[in-house]
Amino acid sequence: MSHNDSLAAWLRLTLIPGIGGETQRKLLAAFGLPEAIFSAGRLEARGVIGNRADLLFDFDPTEALAHSLEWASQPGQHIISLADEAYPKALLEIADPPSLLYVRGNPALLQKRGLAMVGSRNATPQGVQTAENFAKTLAAKGLTIISGLALGIDAAAHRGALAAKGETIAVIGTGPDRIYPARNKELALAIVESGAIVSEFPLGTPAIASNFPRRNRIISGLSYGVLVVEAAPESGSLITARLAAEQGREVFAIPGSIHSPVARGCHKLIKQGAKLVETAADILEELGSFNTAPAADIPSDKADEGPILAALGHDPCCLDDLVERTTMSADQLLPELLTLELCGLIATLPGNRYQRLN
Repeated sequence: MSHNDSLAAWLRLTLIPGIGGETQRKLLAAFGLPEAIFSAGRLEARGVIGNRADLLFDFDPTEALAHSLEWASQPGQHIISLADEAYPKALLEIADPPSLLYVRGNPALLQKRGLAMVGSRNATPQGVQTAENFAKTLAAKGLTIISGLALGIDAAAHRGALAAKGETIAVIGTGPDRIYPARNKELALAIVESGAIVSEFPLGTPAIASNFPRRNRIISGLSYGVLVVEAAPESGSLITARLAAEQGREVFAIPGSIHSPVARGCHKLIKQGAKLVETAADILEELGSFNTAPAADIPSDKADEGPILAALGHDPCCLDDLVERTTMSADQLLPELLTLELCGLIATLPGNRYQRLN
């Protein structure tokens, strides 16, 4: 059987509405490869999955098959089945590996475990900067950064890896031909150029809420561990962390202000046993030495930060409080604060408040 015929059988199995991953695995366990399932016939398949077997033989996949095979024939676009050598070995370790992966970019990256970075879509400026800095440092050290292309922390993690000219993988919850959210389109194109975008969902699959928690098991499954940067107590990031723990991966969390809603999820994880992380060195030390890239300097939190940054602390601070803490006048502080903002060290928040970003 040719590669295209084999791939067509895998596609036929996975494109049938109502035949999900668990059912696919039952059929594969009973018959072996997909072509054997269809050769066995309707009655044999009923013995494994009951009347749902009718779906296997009543569904006409011709149009969807042709579309998928045409997509995979284009440069930089791949469909990888469980039986392929290119299928990531890390996903074979998890309880529910996807039967097919659609990949845009470099599929070889899927064989290289990395670090997953996840967090809030409604991240604070400090959280975004923290995610970018960690991703940049860790990518420069040779780690592939894995995330979900969402707004906030996910996008920041991808940007940081790209800024270090490192490797990054985006696992998405739509079909591989759709980018969600649309505002991350340029970022997605940059990832395809030097990394990979991965989906288990067929072409044309729109952004359906239930698909995003499902893709999280792939994010954690591809990684050595998961770093949660900012997260609410009941968020998708905590789902990814739970999946990582169930898969035997490490879970890391960056603590934040006790007053910040997006820090509470990280604090919850730390209470449950996640490793508290303050610097990229904490992660590298835990994961051990497996780097292939030249060493990059890890930013130190011991550097001389100046009186205004020291006075700001790590919680939002209003101008009046800064006047009191520094003994400087408002007229003296304002140009200094502007300089710090232009240097990317602080952010201006609503209500004439300021927050440091490092």
